[in-house]
Amino acid sequence: MASPMTALRVKELLREKGWTTKVLAEKTGMSESYLTHIKNATRRWNQDSLERLAVAFELQPLDLFAHRSANDGVDEEAQVVARFSDREFVVQMVPVVSDIPAQPSAKNNILTQVATGCKDQFVPFQGVSDDSMFALRLLNASLTPVFEKGDLLIVAPSMNVRSGDVAVVEYTNQASELARGVFKVTQTAELILLESVNGKQSSIALVRGKDQFRFIGRVIARHQALA
Repeated sequence: MASPMTALRVKELLREKGWTTKVLAEKTGMSESYLTHIKNATRRWNQDSLERLAVAFELQPLDLFAHRSANDGVDEEAQVVARFSDREFVVQMVPVVSDIPAQPSAKNNILTQVATGCKDQFVPFQGVSDDSMFALRLLNASLTPVFEKGDLLIVAPSMNVRSGDVAVVEYTNQASELARGVFKVTQTAELILLESVNGKQSSIALVRGKDQFRFIGRVIARHQALA
């Protein structure tokens, strides 16, 4: 049985188009029986069927993926790789969390997802392969106008953080407590400067070799909240 995590939006798109499965079969050259299985997520789709469906619905393949999941597991189906023409098409279902995982990993992100009330919520992301990626939901407007409340920030722990990047950082605050936040990062040989993304808060200067800090991940994309 196909994993619900990688279920396709065929049923939804048929409803939007006003098509029957028979019409879709005529447009794709696939059998009604096979399409019914794909529509109901009872059979695995493959590269060829994904490409035919994308052409029929006049969409990019990425747009065929459902944004939500009813499955807690991520290991087997978290990353979908298909080859279209001469390029590799990579889609990863990234778990949504409402708090920053202390140690991002496929397993820990799911635990954080459940603990922060985001169970079964995923967003598809194309172009980066990183099992430890997570989508951080912003619960307040502290980063406006750069990021808005409800936005999802795609964070990739495997990617190096450079000067000018926006990143999730763990550091020791003035009360000698560990804190985590989203900052614009500037690096020198001696210092790490954590700047407010929107310029509304004071910057934090950390001395290498003295102050405790670590980069949890680089923010590589933003999914805007729908109005």
